[in-house]
Amino acid sequence: MKKITSVLFLACLFMQFSSFSSDKPALYKVKKLKGTIKVDANWDKAQWKKIEEINITNYMGKIPAFQPVVKAKMMYDKDNLYLIYKVEDQHVRIQNDKFNSSVSTDACVEFFFSPDKEWPLRYFNIEINAGGTALMAYQIDGKRINVKEEDFNIVEVAHTLPKKLDKEIDEPVTWYLEFKMPLALLKKYGNYTQPEKGVEWKANFYKTSSRSTNPHYLTWAIVQNPKPQFHLPKYFGALIFK
Repeated sequence: MKKITSVLFLACLFMQFSSFSSDKPALYKVKKLKGTIKVDANWDKAQWKKIEEINITNYMGKIPAFQPVVKAKMMYDKDNLYLIYKVEDQHVRIQNDKFNSSVSTDACVEFFFSPDKEWPLRYFNIEINAGGTALMAYQIDGKRINVKEEDFNIVEVAHTLPKKLDKEIDEPVTWYLEFKMPLALLKKYGNYTQPEKGVEWKANFYKTSSRSTNPHYLTWAIVQNPKPQFHLPKYFGALIFK
């Protein structure tokens, strides 16, 4: 009897531990760029070769008929952030071509990040559709401040699909998007903790296409919400700068 009780106790303990482990926050180690990099949406160029992939695989809401495969990579230097996305997609919609328009209704990749370690619930969101059109805002204590287009123009964006499509691309297509964001842009709207070895920011990476014929909502860090909602910084994962 004692032996059976011990086995049951260990089984329960294992189940509890497994459940706890599955809820472990997402973490990504951001390597520092050595030298310079050309922003051209080339996933295979030398600077990205040895950088760890970020797998954006967690669904919010209904799982779509077609499930995109979405990966990202990130680097930094003392003045900039660098991100690149690879998306194996289908039913690609690109209708918005004006800055700060509803780009998330198109095939769109997004980066939400809290750069000030003193205020982890204050965050920036940058959303860029497959045609390279962006939306960017700063979210502070429930208030949204849109980034001005003339300020955003210092961000370099490269993409492999056209700026706008007359109709969806129904067949499978792999598209890439890369951008370089100067930290100077953040200074105009809020505070940030300078990226350097050991510094931690909070962030999440997303992929969506809310008005295509294959709507979906993908996240890197798990968001425990019954309906699709990206604006929940309490669920952000951790970026550790190396």
